[in-house]
Amino acid sequence: MIDLRPEPGLRAGDEPVWLLPIKAVPGARADSIVGPLGDRLKIRVSAPPEGGKANKAICALIARSLGVRRSAVTIASGATNPEKTVRIEGVSAENVRELTG
Repeated sequence: MIDLRPEPGLRAGDEPVWLLPIKAVPGARADSIVGPLGDRLKIRVSAPPEGGKANKAICALIARSLGVRRSAVTIASGATNPEKTVRIEGVSAENVRELTG
């Protein structure tokens, strides 16, 4: 099961912010959300892992899939590592869980 969790320090009434662990696979044939891989979500992107291109593609893919603005999805940790944590703002936990399968 994927370890989706709220961002620490949020107060009641704050906009929901979720931390989603992912396993990134850059340089793939096509962009896709593959599904669960242990406690992470496996995501393939065609962008190369250089100059932040793969990270931008990952954030864009997640934003499109959730129907949120691109700026609502950022890399919280692991920018240079295939195992990353993505920060997602303004979407319900149910919507993120639908994304993770």
